[in-house]
Amino acid sequence: MIFYKTEEEIELIRQGALILGKAHGEIASIIKEGITTAELDKRAEEFIKDHGAQPSFLNYNGFPYSLCISPNAVVVHGFPGKHQLRDGDIISVDAGVFYKGFHSDSAYTHAVGNVSEEVKKLLEVTKESLQKGIDKAIVGNRLGDISHAIQQHAEANGFSVVRELVGHGVGRNLHEAPEVPNYGKKGQGIKLQEGLVLAIEPMVNLGTRNVVQEEDGWTIRTRDKKPSAHFEHTVVIRKGKAEVLTTFDYIEKAKNL
Repeated sequence: MIFYKTEEEIELIRQGALILGKAHGEIASIIKEGITTAELDKRAEEFIKDHGAQPSFLNYNGFPYSLCISPNAVVVHGFPGKHQLRDGDIISVDAGVFYKGFHSDSAYTHAVGNVSEEVKKLLEVTKESLQKGIDKAIVGNRLGDISHAIQQHAEANGFSVVRELVGHGVGRNLHEAPEVPNYGKKGQGIKLQEGLVLAIEPMVNLGTRNVVQEEDGWTIRTRDKKPSAHFEHTVVIRKGKAEVLTTFDYIEKAKNL
């Protein structure tokens, strides 16, 4: 069942999304060579709780951490731990905030030190693919218009789109209907209506689209062990132009300091 949000509910999601954006900025400010992914997770959990919210992911279906941290060939759902960031790594940081009864969700893939030109392009194109999808998230379009825009841009640039994992509705529950695939055909799927809140999240691979699940039951890795990138925003469907509720502004500010 699809739940359309009232303006009051959207405002609560927006407030939580601001906390989430600032938490992402806090993490971005300490990403450097030598830091462990467990340290990033600890900082995020403390920041979110200090701002009157809860990490959406912590204990969600048994997930034991506040962040999904996915380096290099890990696509999503990576466990924070002893992994120390190294020059040339890329690292996806996926986080959610639960605030006043509503969730928000966003992800950003960071480059650590000097990465190759092809990996730089992977990050750029994946972030652009997210925006291409958001541009189609307007009243009157179909869900497939979002999916097609993401797929077309990623594949036109020589990359592949993961198909086993999708975006989703978000609100009182972290994952709600509808699913938002990152591949599809124009004009197919449900018609987009005002008040639908979606987490749009391209997952794009440098190599083939095929993925495998690790023995921990969570971590998803590329089958060919080539890098993968992941960017995500929580948006609300509007007339003419989608409203992006989450923000990368605090990340970009931290990276430019």
